[in-house]
This record gives sequence, structure tokens and C-alpha cells, in this order.
Amino acid sequence: MRVSSCGHFIRMDAEYLGWLRRLTRRLGSIGTGGGGRGGAVVGVEAGAGAGLPRRAPVFTADFTSPAQWVAGRSWAYPGGGPTNPGDNKLDHLVTDPSYSRGGVFRATRRPDGNWDSGLLTTEGSDEGFTVRTDDVLEARVKLPVELGAWPAIWTWRDGGQEIDFFEYHPDNPDLLELSNHVRGASHYHHDPGVRPGAWVDLKVELGRNSVVWWINGTRVFADRKGVGRRWRAYLIVNLSVSAGNYHPAPEPGISEMSWEVSALRVYRA
Repeated sequence: MRVSSCGHFIRMDAEYLGWLRRLTRRLGSIGTGGGGRGGAVVGVEAGAGAGLPRRAPVFTADFTSPAQWVAGRSWAYPGGGPTNPGDNKLDHLVTDPSYSRGGVFRATRRPDGNWDSGLLTTEGSDEGFTVRTDDVLEARVKLPVELGAWPAIWTWRDGGQEIDFFEYHPDNPDLLELSNHVRGASHYHHDPGVRPGAWVDLKVELGRNSVVWWINGTRVFADRKGVGRRWRAYLIVNLSVSAGNYHPAPEPGISEMSWEVSALRVYRA
């Protein structure tokens, strides 16, 4: 029985009770995110971390910002650059904003045989952002098509601390190189969605005990090594040019190459 606002008793018939039970079950299902199609709650990411709100990024790349990024210099190169022939690279790093600041990382052939090339790093910038243990990096990239192109998103600090979120060489058209140089782990990932000129979504979880890579929404490699408890390092985004020892150098008729990063974000636990 229930009571109306006027104090009169109103009979609770079977039809009303049935409707009330159905409504209660439906609200319970939505509240727990379970059951059937569309069970996920709006604003909650399904899968990893399900049931928790999506965190806001602690870092969103603005490649135009000199406060975030330094152009054309990195201590991952001998003396900070501009060249690194010992790593089989033809790079000659430049500060020209047209080589990196728009999110399109370019390289152009020089008369001396090297290539003017774009590199950005958070090392030495006003903000000095570093990725840390348990951070998650996500990026959307468009791969290059020219032989000799060597794009990468990676890290560096104090002569090491290198994680290669990815490296790519168009002579291996369906392969991404994923590496943890901090604790010695790597993986060659073949993928039909990886090819010259393709857009690729990357996600890398920098765990203490395992670094985990996701490509186009699929988990592809967990290294079971991790980066340790207090690891941190600066970000580097660049286009190198292969000198020919491990991958083909650019063909003689090619004078320019490029790849693109349309988004790069870091999330923190």
C-alpha cells in the first residue's frame, strides 16, 4: 500500500509493482556499468581502469610553444648536436620552426650529404616536463613514406633513460620497433595497420615492472621489465635520416621527407 499526498490509501496493484521492479533492475544495471549492450556509464572509459573517470592529461603537446619544447638541440646527440654520425644518422639538427613546430617533422637534403632535420625535446625548456614511472603516453602519428626516414618518439636523460615509444623505417613497411633501453627489452611488432603513410594510434604504459605498448587500440607487447620505481626522462620527438648501415639511405632523387604528430598527451596516475 502507499499513501497519497492527501492521506488517502491507494492500492498498489500487480501492474504497478511489476513496473517498479523493472525500473529498479534497470537503474541498478546502469549504476554498476554491467549487463548487455550500452552498459558502460557515460564518461567512464571501458576496459583498463573501468569504473574510474578518465583522468585529465598532465601534459598536452603544443609544439609551437618554446616553454614546452626546445628545437634543434638534444644531449642525446654528442655535444648536444647538431650531428650524430656514430648512430648511423645523417641528421643535422636545425632550429628552423618549419622543420618541427607545426607537428610535421621534416628533413631536407644538404649539399654536404647530411640532412637538415627537425627535433623537439622538453629537455632544457622552461617547463622541463619529464615523463615518470606509471605515466601513460598517447600519440597519433602519420608514418613517412620515403626510404631513409627514421621517425621516433623517445626519452632521454643524463646519458640514458631511453624508452623508444616507437621507431619506424619504411623499408620494413609493416613493422614498428618498440624498445625499453632502461632495462633491456625490445619487440618488433608487425601489423597490417602499419604501412608508409598510415595513421597510427600509440599508447604506452610506463609501469614500474612492465612497459606495455598498445597499437591502434590493441595491446601488442608487455616487456615484463618496466622502468623501475623512480624513473623519469625528457621527451624527444624527431625525424632522423638513416645513413645506410642498418636501413637504406635516402634514394638519390629524394630531397625531402616528413612525418606528422597530430596529438601527444601524457596521463598520470
